[in-house]
Amino acid sequence: MDTRFPFVDWFRNSSPYINAHRGCTFVILIEGEAVAEGRGEQLIQDLALLHTLGVRLVVVLGIRPQVTRALSDDGITPIRHRGRWVADEAIMTRVERVAAEQRLWLESRLSLGLPNTPLHGVEMTVVSGNLVMAKPLGVRDGIDFERSGEVRRVRDEAIRGLLDQRSLVLLPPLGYSSTGEVFDLDAADVARHTATALSADKLILLGEASGLYDDAGHLRRQLTPDEAQPPLAAAEEGDELARHLGAAIGAARHGVARTHLLSWQDHDALLGELFTRDGVGTMITQHRYEQLRRAESDDIGGLLELLEPLERRGMLVPRSRERLEYEIDDYVVIERDGMVIGCAALHAFPDARMGELACVAVHGDYRGGARGDLLLGEVERLARSRGLTALFALTTHTAHWFFEHGFALAGIDDLPPLKRDAYNQARQSKILIKPLD
Repeated sequence: MDTRFPFVDWFRNSSPYINAHRGCTFVILIEGEAVAEGRGEQLIQDLALLHTLGVRLVVVLGIRPQVTRALSDDGITPIRHRGRWVADEAIMTRVERVAAEQRLWLESRLSLGLPNTPLHGVEMTVVSGNLVMAKPLGVRDGIDFERSGEVRRVRDEAIRGLLDQRSLVLLPPLGYSSTGEVFDLDAADVARHTATALSADKLILLGEASGLYDDAGHLRRQLTPDEAQPPLAAAEEGDELARHLGAAIGAARHGVARTHLLSWQDHDALLGELFTRDGVGTMITQHRYEQLRRAESDDIGGLLELLEPLERRGMLVPRSRERLEYEIDDYVVIERDGMVIGCAALHAFPDARMGELACVAVHGDYRGGARGDLLLGEVERLARSRGLTALFALTTHTAHWFFEHGFALAGIDDLPPLKRDAYNQARQSKILIKPLD
């Protein structure tokens, strides 16, 4: 009997990411609400797994709800201005106490190694300390923020040394000054400055929202910093979305490869984002996660893998590795996180001022979007740039797609002489031609 375990397929598919993440540096912000709402234990297990897989971890732990509760219990109502509270001595006393309590709680949970617990056999050293230097916010709009501060400098060399020793570095939202004072900091700002100082591979922000959504309620999977700027401008100053977007945009513009907006409310968010191709949240990156570009020799393996199912079904003429190597300059590809998910080729016949649109293919998991249109548009652009006046295509299965994009039926005599002589009568492919304006 064939017993299937879905987890095994997921594990196989995650292996490229396990290899890719090993030795990488991730800065992860866990907002205090996650711990307050009981999600801390699961996140700690996920952190331990990442540590076991060789990821270098810096964890920034937010404490806002815990401090708010402590202030409420003591009958203290803080003054708020521009999204920050004025941290006087009474407030700062509670901030320091809560930060110490949360640090001790996290350290104790990461030390748990009893049999039949998820962390059994995992030894993690957690290190915290005066790793973030701060300066006071000072007087803003006539209000003295007292012990509320902002990041001045992150001691990146000290953090790197701790990471080299396989320690998990824990940063509370506190900063230290050269005069010996302690300042209350914004946790997202600490995470951003830390990720930038370390040139981290990823900055991961775990908040209440799953990411950014468009007007139709659809999750926006990827944005550039410029595309994320309008939602930031529309967000209320000081709320979580504004803080996280500001951190993500700032990090992306200062060398952090990828920033992820995830929800701690999603049990699978952290691992799902890191070990699946499409992820579960919103990613902000300076460079496109999915891009259309000219093919290179390194893409040949991916092209073979993409084309093989279509060749097996008779939709495409089989192409050998040698043929692809010879014709690679004719191809454009769509790459998604290192995987070729679409391609098309332009074979030029300059004497006839025509080009063949060939080998249009999109991976089965990514059909239904506009990727075919994108490939066609790029081939048409390349054809015009080379002075070609028409495109032709040969197809046995997808004639209607070509009709929808301006192609019309033609005869064998309409083909360039070299292509006419090579026409495969056995396949009886339909011949379609599209003039280029």
